[in-house]
Amino acid sequence: MAGYRIGGVECAPRPVEPGLYLVATPIGNLGDVTLRALETLASVAIIACEDTRVTARLLARYAITTPMTPYHEHNADRAGPKLVEMLLGGASVALVSDAGTPLVSDPGRRLVEAARAAGIAVHPVPGASAVLAALTASGLAGDSFLFEGFLPNRAGQRRRRLEQLREVPANLVFFESPNRLAASLADIAATLGADRRAAVCRELTKLHEEVRSGTLGELAAHYGIQPVRGEIVVVVGPPAAPAAATAQDADALLERLVPAHGLSRAAALAAAETGLARRDLYQRALRLAGQAGRPARKPGR
Repeated sequence: MAGYRIGGVECAPRPVEPGLYLVATPIGNLGDVTLRALETLASVAIIACEDTRVTARLLARYAITTPMTPYHEHNADRAGPKLVEMLLGGASVALVSDAGTPLVSDPGRRLVEAARAAGIAVHPVPGASAVLAALTASGLAGDSFLFEGFLPNRAGQRRRRLEQLREVPANLVFFESPNRLAASLADIAATLGADRRAAVCRELTKLHEEVRSGTLGELAAHYGIQPVRGEIVVVVGPPAAPAAATAQDADALLERLVPAHGLSRAAALAAAETGLARRDLYQRALRLAGQAGRPARKPGR
């Protein structure tokens, strides 16, 4: 174990237990790496990486000389069993993606599944996440969100998937490529609603970082004529809550339901449709029936 260097200071790694370590790496700014991540990368026997050239830049920045091996979607079937064999032999292996946390839109899931099936310990080493960075920067972060990853390439499939997501009561987070951003935003606006709040987060943590907020319609129009570069995360706010039913709405609904269903059933149906309390609706139905001179009874069976 050769150690690592931070700001010119030599740091000695500590031995790590055998197992698979899921190490989060920076999403752009190489300074956004945790001390534990550096120590782990310097201490394991080998680093499995999506692209060795990308990971090499991070290792060079911190003078880490741990050997690397490629592990990505195109070689996972061949490389995965070899890594599991090493792990079963007592080795320590770090898994990293090109940026951010492994397994998020990343082929590492198969390796983790194989390791767990073989009884190998799997350790998360958390850190940077483009999903959480975009959520917080967008101003739309709330109690819940759905991470969708990349939408389908084909327009028809993309619109069908968006239709399935239209009523999800949470923020939606998508990854997108620069050359597809305009088309995807147009489909998102058309399917989810042009007035829905959203943000396009581009090149997060990098020199040309940009977070543009607005409605989906505004963002679709802007990026429809404004070519972009870099890595992109789109955050879409939740759908607007349905407007609360007014007293007049409830009365109109009850006047329609009572003749067909009777007071009790009409109150229950109205409660399900409006979200108002069934007891209050029953009392309103009683008053309406009295004002109309109708008997307060159930319909015949």
